[in-house]
Amino acid sequence: MTDNSGLDREGTALFHRTMPFTARLGVEVLAHGADLVRSRLAWSADLCTLGGALHGGTLMSLADATAAVCAFLNLPEGAQGTTTVESKTNFLRAVRSGYAVASARPLHAGRRFVVVETEIRDDADALVAKTTQTQAVLS
Repeated sequence: MTDNSGLDREGTALFHRTMPFTARLGVEVLAHGADLVRSRLAWSADLCTLGGALHGGTLMSLADATAAVCAFLNLPEGAQGTTTVESKTNFLRAVRSGYAVASARPLHAGRRFVVVETEIRDDADALVAKTTQTQAVLS
């Protein structure tokens, strides 16, 4: 459920409770459901490399957290959680202002693995990065 600001407070609380690092980064959730998880991270100078671009590790953290919640929401009955076993990111452009917005969708939800694809876009809706991630199902 989103509030007047467009934020999904329940989803943000889920991220911050299960992955406290996301609270430290300032990740906000826009939507969370089994078919789509969307989150964003505001540009901040303390998260940048030289030249004022958001650090690749920051963007990968956003993608990893967003994909992890997507995988969790697609777990089979009786599973306890997930853990990332493989992640590949292609960086296509820098984020030097505004927000980086991550959208994660499941590609495969099986008994042993969940595969998630995450796109990160900037405020102009330009593709910044694309991540494909495999999460092992923990039982």
